Amino acid sequence: MRSKLHLAAAAATATVLVVTTGVWFGYKELIQPSCSGEIRLAVAVASELAPAVDAAASQWVKDGAAVGPTCIRVDVSASDPVDVAAVVAAKHGAVLAGVGQASGTAVTPDVWVPDSSTWLLRLKKDATAFAPTNGASIARSPVVVAMPEPVATRLGWPNAKFTWTDLLKQVNSSKPLRTGIVEPTRDAAGLSGLLSLTTAASGAGGDAQRNTVGALRALATGRSSLRNDLMARFPTATDPTSIASALGAAALSEEDVIAYNSKKPPVPLAALYMEPAPMPLDYPYAVLPGIEPTKAAAAKVLFELLTAPKFRDRLAAQSLRGPDGNWGAGFNAPQGAPSPAGGASTAPAAGGTAAGGLDPAAIQRVVSSWSIATQSGRMLAVIDVSGSMKDEVPSANNRSREEVTVDAARRGLGLFDDSWSIGLWTFSTKLVGNRDYRELVPIGPLSGQRAQLEGALATIKPSSGDTGLYDTMLAAYQAVQEDWQPGRVNSIVLFTDGKNEDDNGLNQQQLLAKLKQIADPERPVQVIMIGIGEGVSKTELESITKVTGGDVFVTKDPSEIGSIFLTAIARRPPAPR
Repeated sequence: MRSKLHLAAAAATATVLVVTTGVWFGYKELIQPSCSGEIRLAVAVASELAPAVDAAASQWVKDGAAVGPTCIRVDVSASDPVDVAAVVAAKHGAVLAGVGQASGTAVTPDVWVPDSSTWLLRLKKDATAFAPTNGASIARSPVVVAMPEPVATRLGWPNAKFTWTDLLKQVNSSKPLRTGIVEPTRDAAGLSGLLSLTTAASGAGGDAQRNTVGALRALATGRSSLRNDLMARFPTATDPTSIASALGAAALSEEDVIAYNSKKPPVPLAALYMEPAPMPLDYPYAVLPGIEPTKAAAAKVLFELLTAPKFRDRLAAQSLRGPDGNWGAGFNAPQGAPSPAGGASTAPAAGGTAAGGLDPAAIQRVVSSWSIATQSGRMLAVIDVSGSMKDEVPSANNRSREEVTVDAARRGLGLFDDSWSIGLWTFSTKLVGNRDYRELVPIGPLSGQRAQLEGALATIKPSSGDTGLYDTMLAAYQAVQEDWQPGRVNSIVLFTDGKNEDDNGLNQQQLLAKLKQIADPERPVQVIMIGIGEGVSKTELESITKVTGGDVFVTKDPSEIGSIFLTAIARRPPAPR
């Protein structure tokens, strides 16, 4: 829910700050008696930070603020980052996994301060034209593992150090800790915790993918769409039965824990500061692209105000730290909370450092893996086995395109849980008599045919044929549509390294005409096409998905298809209801 915090307009008799180039000159030295007109700077801020930004901007406007002769008005909105992300993504033609569609009333702000730089990185990864400026941190809140104090005490808190590997053992023990997470595709603290836990799982030895998938599914059983819903599952009574049956651990921000405990609950939360430290919420100040120069100048001055030393005390009132991790006067630190400089004695560096060293590709892999491991669907995988799939891939130790593709499909299969229904075809030309495709495994529940699918994948080898794309596409669409299941995403994922080369089959116009004829909006089939190498025509593939719905992904480097496959599946729309 988005609430508005409207700031008071500048008084006509107030002294006026003059900003001629967007540089902060000191607002007591440069004043003028009046200003005219109005620049309205729209600033969307994560709701826990919004009161501090609102108060600082209100004071600035009250004291008088202008760009040249024009008055400045700052409109601060307390905004859920996922809502703004949806708006920005839609504006740039991008789709973020798990974010969904923007509401019809949402608008793009001039300045956006989400709770984490991961929002900016995810948008930049999927919308290459998205290029905000600044991006420096104006506040910080460490991500912690929140536990009811009796549970944390049993594990050695507050004296013991805790690692993510320790937590993973608790999650996977014979009497597992009841863990929860706010949907990490929509919540930055949840994503931070997920990244740390899956990193621990992949480095725990043994089957890294199995460990990771186990961790994902353990978290998924306790996930919530909203943070308040998750926190309501912590124990509300002190008796052992209530504590044992309630939520035992969740990745939240330090600010969440302080806010929860400020309400004096029967069972307070302990904040466990994990090792290695997960990425914190870093509240980047992002000036969005396309705003006019006068607004950009006003935004720069506002940033200077929000990184001045005294702003840290406003942050402390909201249970937030300065961008360097130190806290201001009145900060109510949880027991064991680290502070790099021991409190408020050291002024933060202006702007801090936002999300240094984060890998957008790693974030996307984790988000995609989560989306796949925690959703259900019905899918037909169709793999090209034409002769060109024998070509070697230098970036994959000279393995063939076929081997790289099959390996990507095998890894993807490991992420799907037993609620999925999966089928497997191959195609070339004249694989079965004059037919271009071969059914290896019909679409069916993974619970009963996982081993059959794994065995079939192991048998796939390139043929000597060409690419019978069009006939295969039509047959696959008809097969998925025939036994279409409501309440699930019914889809086709087709891998190919070439264009249609079957002169004895359908041509492009015939295929598109037949697809238009049988497409049923009440029984949609999403088509995901993954093109591999130089021989693919993206235009040809997009002509199909424009009719069926779906998406096209093309890479010149076949070694990338594993991550592309995960991304493609994760971006599927939710099932129709």
